[in-house]
Amino acid sequence: MHGDIGHGDPRGDPHDDPRGDDGHDAQDARDAHDEPAHSEGASAPRTVRRHSVRGQILQSLRAALLAGELVPGEVYSAPALAERHGVSATPVREAMQQLATEGAVEVVLNRGFRVTEHTPRERAELAEVRALVEVPVILRLARTVPAARWAALRPLADTAALAAARGDRAGYADADRAFHRAVLALAGNEQLLTVAEDLHRRTQWPLAGAPGTVRRAELVADAAAHSALLDALIAEDTEAVLTRVRQHFTGWRD
Repeated sequence: MHGDIGHGDPRGDPHDDPRGDDGHDAQDARDAHDEPAHSEGASAPRTVRRHSVRGQILQSLRAALLAGELVPGEVYSAPALAERHGVSATPVREAMQQLATEGAVEVVLNRGFRVTEHTPRERAELAEVRALVEVPVILRLARTVPAARWAALRPLADTAALAAARGDRAGYADADRAFHRAVLALAGNEQLLTVAEDLHRRTQWPLAGAPGTVRRAELVADAAAHSALLDALIAEDTEAVLTRVRQHFTGWRD
């Protein structure tokens, strides 16, 4: 879906206020893509459909950001992006508000959303914080989790490797987070998962002035670190685990 964004000019619209609907969503009642008609008493399917569309738009916008189709520093209008997707502006605004909480975009009053310009220093600082949060946990798990549990995570590492081999940055970003989430989930700490997920996603946004796509070889090398880490964990080689996980937190190079 994210390929739709690359056509036309969905940039800032002086009539677009990201704080609310402000009249832009009169089509909601008739937009079959967003909320289909339903009979009395059938409100649940309508709600599910609304959330489904919003989730699809969010996924599409995330992929467009990672692919460089939404350019750091540029302002994009919710109504214009909605037109490209064939939906109303409401799910686009809702998705953009979520992206704002993730540090991907910033609200620009009466215009829309500006793609945040991330710097190499910011990326390095986030990687350092991730290491402070995750490395001690992984080392503790390395001493307590049996090899069979680590081996069960191999399919997640394989999924990331396949996405990397395709050069699919958005797919790799999802698979990378899924792998790390599964590792940390073994600690049984939900708050840890929430914090780590937010930090991880923020490290994945493209840097300002960087190419829109990362080289496939870099993705493949990053994905290989997952398998190498699992090998060390299965072998119960704590020193190797420490080395592998520290190397992995150097982050992507755009």
